[in-house]
Amino acid sequence: MSETKAPDVVVLGGGSAGWITACLLHQQWAEKGGSVTVVESPEIGIIGVGEGSTPQLKAFFDQLGIAESDWMPPCNATYKLGIRFNGWSDRAGFDSYYHPFPGPVDMHSEPAFVGNCSLARHGVDVAAHPDDWFLASQLSEAGKSPLAPDNFPFAPSYGYHFDAYALGAFLRDWAVERGVTHRPLKVTEVERADDGDIAALLCEGGERIAGDLFVDCSGFRAMLAEQEMGAKFLPFADNLFNDSAVVMPTDHRNGFKPQTEATAMQAGWRWSIPLTNRIGNGYVYSSKYLSDEAAEAELRAAIGMEGSDQQARFLKMKVGRLENSWTGNCLAAGLAQGFLEPLEATALHIVIVTALEFAQAYEQGGFGPQHREAFNASIGTRYEGIRDYIVAHYRLNQRTDTPYWRDNAANDHLSPGLKRMMTAWFRHQDINAANDEAYGGKRYYANASWHCLFAGYGTFPPKDKMQPVPEGIHAADPAQMRAMLDACASNFPAYDPIST
Repeated sequence: MSETKAPDVVVLGGGSAGWITACLLHQQWAEKGGSVTVVESPEIGIIGVGEGSTPQLKAFFDQLGIAESDWMPPCNATYKLGIRFNGWSDRAGFDSYYHPFPGPVDMHSEPAFVGNCSLARHGVDVAAHPDDWFLASQLSEAGKSPLAPDNFPFAPSYGYHFDAYALGAFLRDWAVERGVTHRPLKVTEVERADDGDIAALLCEGGERIAGDLFVDCSGFRAMLAEQEMGAKFLPFADNLFNDSAVVMPTDHRNGFKPQTEATAMQAGWRWSIPLTNRIGNGYVYSSKYLSDEAAEAELRAAIGMEGSDQQARFLKMKVGRLENSWTGNCLAAGLAQGFLEPLEATALHIVIVTALEFAQAYEQGGFGPQHREAFNASIGTRYEGIRDYIVAHYRLNQRTDTPYWRDNAANDHLSPGLKRMMTAWFRHQDINAANDEAYGGKRYYANASWHCLFAGYGTFPPKDKMQPVPEGIHAADPAQMRAMLDACASNFPAYDPIST
C-alpha cells in the first residue's frame, strides 16, 4: 500500500456498529482510493440491547447528509430529549429526576441550578431538584417535539430511540448504494501475514477477502481483535455488577413522552423506550443477585404481562473493554471493542467516536500506525470516563431495600476520577474544576450532568439539618425559572408520533 492511497478496509460483522463504521470510513477515504467491504454472516443477528442514543447519532446522520425524514420512519424512530430515572432514591422529594440533553436556553438556567445546588450542599434549605431548571425536561414532560420553528432558533440537543435491526438494515442499503461492498458470507478462518497482521478472511465456499485494515464488529466474540490478535479484555465487574438482561416489547398504552425511562428494580433497572410501533422494555440485572426466572417474573409484573404467552428474550452482557482498540492492522468497534451497560445509551456514541478518531489518527500517521498508541489511550480514557458516570448512579443510590442496592452503595472499587468527583461534591468544592482535574479536561459528562446526578438523588444534608437562607444570600426561585422555560417551551409543537 502506498503512503498516499487510503486503505482497503474489511469490516467483519454488520449491525448498527458495523454499518456506522463502514459509512464513516467510506466517506473519509473513498475519494482517496480506499474501499470498504462488509462481511456479514446471514446466520448471526443483532444483539440489540439498547435502542436509544445520545445526540452523537444526530451528528452522525448530519455528517452523512441523511435527513430525519428518510431514516426515522423505516427505523420506527422517535426523538429522545433525555432520561427519567425513577426509584433510584428513597429520599423524600427525590424519587424521580430527569437527566436532559443540554441546549442553548439552558445557558440561562444552569447557573441558577448550580448555585442552588451549592447552597443546598452547604445545608441551606433551597430548591435544588434538577427537574426545575432545563428546557428539555419541560418539553419532555409536556410531550413536545425538540424541533422549534425558525423564529425560535434555540432548540435543545436531542438523540433518538430506534429499532436497532431496522437501523442496521437502513445503513446497509444506504452504504451499498454509495459504493460499500456487502458480502453476506460466514467467515471460517483468518489468514495471518508473516508480520502477524491479518491478511484475509477465509469464508465458506472458498472465498478469500483480503484488505489492508480489518474492523472487528463481530460482537462479544471479538473474533479478530481478541481471539486472533490477542487484545486483552479488561472486565468492569468490580464496579458494574449487571451482566444480564431480559427484554420484552409491549404495545403503547399511555401518552407519549420523548424520553427513555430507567426505573430501579430489585436487582438492577428497567428501561422503557417508545418507538413508533411499540414500547421496548428490558430489565438489566446482576445474575449474582437474581435468577433469570425471577428477573422475567419481575419484568412481566412491572409491564403488565404476567398472563401473556409472549416469549421473553434473554441476553448475557460482557461488560468491560479491550485494553487496546487498535491492535496491529485490526480495529475493534461495537461489542467487540467493549460494552458499558445501556444505562446512558452510549454504545453507538462510542462507535461513532471510535471510527472518526481512528480515521483521523490513521491518516495523520501517513496511513500507518504512527498514532496508534495515542488513539488507544484516547479511546480507553473515554470508556473509563463514561464508566465512571454510570458507576456513580449505583454508588450514589439512596436505596436500602435489597442486598443488590446496599452492596452497590458500599462498593469501594472506584476510579480516582470518580473519587475526585464525589469528594468535590461532599466537601463543597467546585464541580467544574473537579471535572477537569478528574478527566484531564475531556469533560466526558458536562458540569450540568454531574449536578443532575448528585442532586437528582437528593445527596444533600438531611432535611432536619437544613438552615434557612441567610440574610444577604441570593437563592434562585424555581418558579421564576419554570415560567421562563414554559415560555420557551410554548414555541415547540406537540409531538406524538404514535397517533400520526
